[in-house]
Amino acid sequence: MRFKKIFIASVFIAVQSGLFAQDTAENKVWTLKECVDYALENNISIIQSELDKLNQYQDVKNARGNFLPNLNASASQSFNFGSSIDATGSRVSADYRSNNYSLNSNLVLFDGFSNIHTLNQAQINVAVQEANITKMKNDISLNVVNAYLQVLFAKEQIKIAQFQVDISIKEVERITNLVDAGLAPKGDLLNIKATLGSDEQTLIDAQNNFDMATLRLAQLLQLPEGTIAIEEIELKDPNNSIIANESTVIYEKAAISFPEIKAAELTIESAEKGVKISKANYLPSLSFNYSLSTVYQHRQGYPDFFPHNEQLDNNLGHFLGLSLNIPIFNRFQFRTSVTRAEINMERAKYNLESEKLRLRESVQIAYTDAKSASKSFEASKKSVEAQNEAFKYAQERFQVGNMNAFDFNQTKNRLFTAESQLLRSKYDYTFKLKVLEFYYGVPFVAE
Repeated sequence: MRFKKIFIASVFIAVQSGLFAQDTAENKVWTLKECVDYALENNISIIQSELDKLNQYQDVKNARGNFLPNLNASASQSFNFGSSIDATGSRVSADYRSNNYSLNSNLVLFDGFSNIHTLNQAQINVAVQEANITKMKNDISLNVVNAYLQVLFAKEQIKIAQFQVDISIKEVERITNLVDAGLAPKGDLLNIKATLGSDEQTLIDAQNNFDMATLRLAQLLQLPEGTIAIEEIELKDPNNSIIANESTVIYEKAAISFPEIKAAELTIESAEKGVKISKANYLPSLSFNYSLSTVYQHRQGYPDFFPHNEQLDNNLGHFLGLSLNIPIFNRFQFRTSVTRAEINMERAKYNLESEKLRLRESVQIAYTDAKSASKSFEASKKSVEAQNEAFKYAQERFQVGNMNAFDFNQTKNRLFTAESQLLRSKYDYTFKLKVLEFYYGVPFVAE
């Protein structure tokens, strides 16, 4: 009975803990850094690439093992049945049973430095994989930052849409009172109610866009809940100091640190080692061999199999030797292997040039995009200032009856469009500056 109570209590605590953990996960507010860190730690592609790196590290261990001597043991047993000639010259029937045991060891003394080059190549390949993983992390970080900014943008868009709804609600109330007092035509009320309906639909669309933005961010983080709450932050006007640099300066900084370039350079080094490994097959190889063997031979006279007729021979031997292998002709296989390795090296060199060209083009595009976004952002700010003044003037005229509802709604819609464009250009400019700063060596998220 006591055990049953303890069991029930344990189950209750476990259920409560699970519900609390679930509630905590659902109510968690994510910062940008937390989103990036979580994505990098839990992304399946990154985990798979890390496993690939572990596999490549096994090649390093194998290459190191090639410098050590090997050791193998063997055992065998055989039976011989028949006859043999004894010491008197007579043929006698006899059976033989032999047990053979041996230990063999081989140590490569010289192989044209093939083992050294193989070890170096394996180590370089691990470094190449590390650079590829870094590139993958950079791409994922960039996507997370963009998705996070899209959520912030969608949230701000809701605020703008809600502000328009609030204005329309107040105008509906005001015009209703005027219509009830006989001071305004009913058509004005119908027009402003139609505007309110349109504004409410815009608000619903903004909320739907926000839900989709949070869903995309949650999916990018591979969260099972399918939704995510982010930290409320005020996005300040972007700092455009990075644009003061020329695109060539930014490219030169990126070419030094970017993992794509590093991976391409390391691939050339790996290919060079591959050429040396292939050429090492042309050189003589020298190895040291040692063998210890013992043979136990039991001979019994036929047909008598009793132990007192058994004779035992015991042989123990050691073997030491040096083996020299000189390749002379191998059906052009070595030559073909070297040619292929040299071709791979040339391909690796052109791949480096291609990566540099791709990086230069990407920096130039990012630089041009950032400058264009800067101009769009400044123009949007001026447009909002002008539309704000126009709206205030129109609102004053509308309230005193000097402007009809249609013209007022047109002015109000132009303000909404200008504010939406300003918000969009601000987030677009912020993200494009982030990309440009990243090329310059500034991390996406400050530590």
